[in-house]
Amino acid sequence: QVQLVESGGGLVQAGGSLRLSCAVSGRTFSNYAQAWFRQAPGKGREIVAAISRTGLTIYYADSVKGRFTISRDNAKITVYLQMNSLKPEDTAVYYCAARTYMAYGVEEYDYWGQGTQVTVSS
Repeated sequence: QVQLVESGGGLVQAGGSLRLSCAVSGRTFSNYAQAWFRQAPGKGREIVAAISRTGLTIYYADSVKGRFTISRDNAKITVYLQMNSLKPEDTAVYYCAARTYMAYGVEEYDYWGQGTQVTVSS
């Protein structure tokens, strides 16, 4: 079993930055690919970014390319999402997820955190 705990959400003005963290425990961190998803009110959950077990392969949704950066620190057993130039449409609950191999669909991930709220004001 893998446990994921997100932190770092909050309220920020448009154009500002936040860094989300996802602490992982329960199994060998380097055995899992990680991803960040988000879910805005009234919408489905969508992938934001994903990173492979080695960190060598990274995926970003088009809506966040050039603004968000996903990274992982295997020594600290943590995955991060640096979010810059935030927009009101980035407002959502952000979830950390894990699975054995990198994937892009919500239904493909086995383990999920509880989510952290990000609110971007205009």
